[in-house]
Amino acid sequence: MITTKHPGHPPAESFNDATEAVDRLELLYRQATGFLCDEFIRAMADGAPDNQRIRAYYPEIRFSTLTFAQVDSRLSFGHVSAPGTYATTVTRPDLFRNYLIQQIGLLIRNHGQPVTIDVSDTPIPVHFAVASRPDLTVPQEGAAGFTLRDVFDVPDLSTTNDDIVNGTCQPASGTGPLSLFTAQRIDYSLARLSHYTATSPEHFQNHVLFTNYQFYVAEFEAYARAQLADPDNGYTSFVSTGDHEITDPAAVTPEAGKLPQMPTYHLKRDDGNGITLVNIGVGPSNAKTATDHIAVLRPHAWLMVGHCAGLRNTQALGDFVLAHGYLREDHVLDDDLPIWTPIPALAEIQVALEEAVAEITELEGFDLKRIMRTGTVATIDNRNWELRDQSGPVQRLSQSRAIALDMESATIAANGYRFRVPYGTLLCVSDKPLHGELKLPGMASDFYRTQVARHLQIGIRAMERLRGMPLERLHSRKLRSFDETAFL
Repeated sequence: MITTKHPGHPPAESFNDATEAVDRLELLYRQATGFLCDEFIRAMADGAPDNQRIRAYYPEIRFSTLTFAQVDSRLSFGHVSAPGTYATTVTRPDLFRNYLIQQIGLLIRNHGQPVTIDVSDTPIPVHFAVASRPDLTVPQEGAAGFTLRDVFDVPDLSTTNDDIVNGTCQPASGTGPLSLFTAQRIDYSLARLSHYTATSPEHFQNHVLFTNYQFYVAEFEAYARAQLADPDNGYTSFVSTGDHEITDPAAVTPEAGKLPQMPTYHLKRDDGNGITLVNIGVGPSNAKTATDHIAVLRPHAWLMVGHCAGLRNTQALGDFVLAHGYLREDHVLDDDLPIWTPIPALAEIQVALEEAVAEITELEGFDLKRIMRTGTVATIDNRNWELRDQSGPVQRLSQSRAIALDMESATIAANGYRFRVPYGTLLCVSDKPLHGELKLPGMASDFYRTQVARHLQIGIRAMERLRGMPLERLHSRKLRSFDETAFL
């Protein structure tokens, strides 16, 4: 008979203080992962124990209320809408400490009820337990001298999904979800982020810029160094791929070497409200991958600042496009978010972007409208769409009133909508294929040289405006459904 070996099950504790509750979460998580790491080291050195399974469990937050009373709050989160019991498993409480204190604190304050911290019945996969230990690596199947999953729990994709965010979750036990993501789903994404971006999740900031060209990276680093030279602006360090972190603006960063799939850079602040730049490259698949995983970090906003094809003859190369609607022909999210779902423009984001364009270009009124069009952006999954029979694509683009086309923006906006992350898009016209201006080498290099710096500055300035906005305005009810989780 196989027995299960795990740390002793400590009693559940209730807390009316959010900081103390998170301290307890950290202790339970440290004990569980420390136990798994120690047992893993022992098994790799001495072989697997006979007839014994080694297991430890994620900690859990549990909350109950008996009343339908409406919570008087301007926030769209921090409370539950109906009586019942709600719970979520927790991973990396050290990484999410400030977030958890904020969310638990709102729950306690809004309902006047304590939260209970306990050990859940969800095992921690050994791969995730050792993730914070750079000296430990879980070998591939067959290389350990014993069958790993006979002794340790491994990631289980049958229970790692997006049912909560997609609105399809049906809790079997009658306990409702407290958070949009379970611990396993978060651990899965944290591992993927490190792999795809070559930077640790700890460095990601609350405001994320996505771009589809590497040209923006050099400009972002130059801006970051200039900011580090001024200690009064709140930025504390700059992190490049490989987790190379500098605080001195004159410091030399090592050669990047082979870049990861999505090179990522972070201009950090102590409060986490700095700016992260992710070069997702070209295509909706990368856009979905990046946002699928960054979403678990619960950023306050993400914006797309990339290049696009201008679809109107009245547009000029270098003009800006502020998306207020999206034509989704990317297809990568069709199974998660029905194509009939509207992806609305968010007023707070639109205003921040428009004001940033006006500030950086020093234009207003008609002069501002001359270089910035507002309209529908079409996102497709075929980079060479121009080579198709023009009667099909062009007719649909015309019927949709689209003014620009790219391969990422609608994907990023749709995933922002799905994950309740405020989103927006400001593109720059780099070619006009329907009107004879293709993206050719000479034309492109001149365009990039004159436009990239200004475009990036606009994205950064918009993020700085959003940073000063109250959370109840930015994380508004527009992104919340009928029956939402209490945690943002």
